[in-house]
Amino acid sequence: MAEVDSIAGVFSNINLFQVFSFAGRLKHCVQTAFLFSDKIQQTLNQLPSFKMTPETQKQLKITDVSAKKLDKLNLHTAWDLVLHLPLRYEDETHIMPIKDAPIGVPCQVEGEVIHQEVTFKPRKQLIVQIADGSGSVLFLRFIHFYASNQKQMAVGKRIRAVGEIKHGFHGDEMIHPKIRDAESSGLAESLTPVYPTVNGLNQPTLRRIIQTALDVTPLHDTLPDALLGRLKLPHLAESLRLLHSPPPSFTIHQLSDGALPAWQRLKFDELLAQQLSMRLARQKRVSGTAAALGGDGTLTQALRHALPFALTDAQERVVSEIRRDMAQTHPMHRLLQGDVGSGKTIVAALSALTAIESGAQAAVMAPTEILAEQHFIKFKQWLEPLGLEVVWLSGSQRKKAKDEAKAKLADGAVKIAVGTHALFSDDVEFQNLGLVIVDEQHRFGVAQRLALKNKGRDVHQLMMSATPIPRTLAMSFFADLDVSVIDELPPGRTPIKTRLVNNVRRAEVEGFVLNICRKGQQAYWVCPLIEESETLQLQTATETLAQLQMALPELSIGLVHGRMKAAEKAEVMAEFAAGRLNVLVATTVIEVGVDVPNAALMVIEHAERMGLAQLHQLRGRVGRGAAESVCVLLFAEPLSELAKARLKVIYEHTDGFEIARQDLNIRGPGEFLGARQSGVPMLRFANLEEDLHLLEQAREIAPMLIEQNPEIVEAHLARWLSSKEGYLGV
Repeated sequence: MAEVDSIAGVFSNINLFQVFSFAGRLKHCVQTAFLFSDKIQQTLNQLPSFKMTPETQKQLKITDVSAKKLDKLNLHTAWDLVLHLPLRYEDETHIMPIKDAPIGVPCQVEGEVIHQEVTFKPRKQLIVQIADGSGSVLFLRFIHFYASNQKQMAVGKRIRAVGEIKHGFHGDEMIHPKIRDAESSGLAESLTPVYPTVNGLNQPTLRRIIQTALDVTPLHDTLPDALLGRLKLPHLAESLRLLHSPPPSFTIHQLSDGALPAWQRLKFDELLAQQLSMRLARQKRVSGTAAALGGDGTLTQALRHALPFALTDAQERVVSEIRRDMAQTHPMHRLLQGDVGSGKTIVAALSALTAIESGAQAAVMAPTEILAEQHFIKFKQWLEPLGLEVVWLSGSQRKKAKDEAKAKLADGAVKIAVGTHALFSDDVEFQNLGLVIVDEQHRFGVAQRLALKNKGRDVHQLMMSATPIPRTLAMSFFADLDVSVIDELPPGRTPIKTRLVNNVRRAEVEGFVLNICRKGQQAYWVCPLIEESETLQLQTATETLAQLQMALPELSIGLVHGRMKAAEKAEVMAEFAAGRLNVLVATTVIEVGVDVPNAALMVIEHAERMGLAQLHQLRGRVGRGAAESVCVLLFAEPLSELAKARLKVIYEHTDGFEIARQDLNIRGPGEFLGARQSGVPMLRFANLEEDLHLLEQAREIAPMLIEQNPEIVEAHLARWLSSKEGYLGV
């Protein structure tokens, strides 16, 4: 295997990086959906699509055309415009000699046009040369231009050009710089803000609209001076005006530094609004009513005695936390997270039994049929010896079997159901639903989880995730949830070795598969997920199967993919689990839930296409037994910087929490939570890693304000969430 992992050295000098620059994060920052709170989501789904009111249009002197453009930027109110901060700044306050002008940094130069020509190779373009007496000449290149541009930059004219200088074919050049007539226009008195915009809404128009919004919007402080003094934060009005119209004494570098007091003030206000909202949402939930499900311990003890293993200390702790919550008369809202293979399923089964002991029903929902099926098999194995029937509900089920299952749930004959989204169909009724368990909760649409929850009264909810949540994220976005962590793996697990291998050495990997299987062990071979086309994905998996059968004729190789019927999948998986197949070729349907202790090798094709959470989950499918396990990540070059960063992390780390932390750094919270689908920008300014001290201050101050100064809380939320406060359950 030494040859196989030699490629890993390629990655030894790769530095992790922030995909978003600071300036980029300010505007692309976090597309944050709160995928963890049903109350939040319920109201979020009901939010109207806002439009700018005629009153606001009139007040800000905005045309109908501009209003439509602003709508595309989600700018509907004067306050929205006030918070629409510059992406960057241009310095038009002074002139840089051409010979001293930096490469790759926006600057302003002035010079006389000494040459102008239109060239046609490789395409039509206008080339202008200017000189300023410093001994250097600068090329200005325009691919799109008009006759008026040629007139503006005629030979002999003195002009100013604003833009980034780059090394070009003929020499240093600016491409499509902003041009000013040096003789008729003076220098700017402050740095010029450049705002995120859309086609058809130019910078001067946007600047004028935002300036008007600043003039008409009350910018008084919601926070008392004593608090601002203690936190060493400036006033809000001062901060906003500085960032929109910075005085000439400030440099571009200072303004892009997140430690600038003006930025710190906006970040703190935003984080405080979030913390206040989450705490109020939690208060509202805790004031709700749910049936207390204490249980008498008869079923849970019976299952414990029947298990061939003892629970870890971490599992015991988490079981106690869940039991304590379920015994309350307000609904439990707990997130159970644990690394791959930490034993969340048995914790879920014991929780379901506690509900059943109390006379209630439990529902277990998983996002895919294969995962739901795995849960169903496990639950049947554990619960049927206790005299409990477990019913199965899925979309592919025959009508007769489905109707029988629904009838048993409706009359209360069956206490537990496992299934997919079919559990929340309109025609599925529960007699007394008391506990909802949602696995891989981030994969479900909001409406789906709500539909299931609404089948009972205010039911207890246990959400499970094998994607560990980094501490900063938990402090911020999970403030209204109780979080349990299984931070201990069952004994007897062997560490998994990870190898990075270039695809050109695929034949070596095939040979390694053969050696593994000759030792009596088994292997997974995972094909890349092709989101655009299921058909293409199937084709890839089928081709891989044929290729492996040709390369490894002595091995028995099976195939599992997303287009197969549930029964067919189950049959192949059963063959693999029984050891009658040496290799299982699969799409990422095996990412979660499949447990084959004899599988000691995982080969993942095109690992560069996959996210860190997915790679970690897949890798966790091996290492379930006592044998040394290996995960081979096949990659194809060229690799993007993002792919390099991901592969470096997965190669260096096996701890799910550390991987999640690195993933958060690489992608940002919105991507990490799968929140792009919501389109709701919640954290626009704060960065969880950089601004941890502000988050901790907001967490400390929020409960005090709620208790002592409700009027401040109300004013702060009204400003920062305005019409959006509803989606936090406030």
